[in-house]
Amino acid sequence: MTLAPSVRTAFLPTGKLRASLNLGNPILVKRDAATGQPFGVSVDLANEFARRLGVEVEQVVFDTAGQSVEAVADGRADIGFFAVDPARGANIAFTAPYVLIEGYYLVHDESAIRHNAQVDTAAHRVAVGKGSAYDLFLTRELRHAQIVRARSSPAVVQTFLEQQLEVAAGVKQQLEAAAALNPGLRLLDERFMVIQQAMGTPVSRGEAAAHYLREFIEEMKSSGFVAAALARHGIQGALIAPAG
Repeated sequence: MTLAPSVRTAFLPTGKLRASLNLGNPILVKRDAATGQPFGVSVDLANEFARRLGVEVEQVVFDTAGQSVEAVADGRADIGFFAVDPARGANIAFTAPYVLIEGYYLVHDESAIRHNAQVDTAAHRVAVGKGSAYDLFLTRELRHAQIVRARSSPAVVQTFLEQQLEVAAGVKQQLEAAAALNPGLRLLDERFMVIQQAMGTPVSRGEAAAHYLREFIEEMKSSGFVAAALARHGIQGALIAPAG
């Protein structure tokens, strides 16, 4: 990959690479309990991209996907890591996805809901993380069920339990962990969406910068960097996205 000086300048208006990180998706970012520092696949990618640019990373950390997206969209961050969605595309230039994550429904054991098609009725309330990829998707897809927005993705199951809702929607691994900690819950047996995790940069940085970022992600997939990062952080169930 050839880095033109103009492209490097486009990514670095402050002299550092400001990377927007979303703690609401523990598949890609977590906070170290001892140091408080974020770590994970997104952090590894940000560090490698900064190394290519020859600068330091300035981590801009948020609790929700919506906040993380807004930081990139309005130029407070230079790159970000989030799911591709049409609602986010006006101000953000996305790469192809580098990881695919499955979205699932969680219900109570005694629930009559057995299949995804049974969720969308007026009698059902579905907990989602506000501004998450599955919030955006289900807002478009559900015609009858009521969407109840938790403050963040990690708070979805708590909202589901406290408000005695019928369904919780979220990342499969998060819901599996919640079901293991809360007897009496079960996942439905099929995903309702595939969440395409990608990198993005503000559209205002120009097409050359967006192209360079897309090439970077393709190299990170083909070289095994993403696969190694997933293995290093013990992430299971996430799939490497195919070549873009």
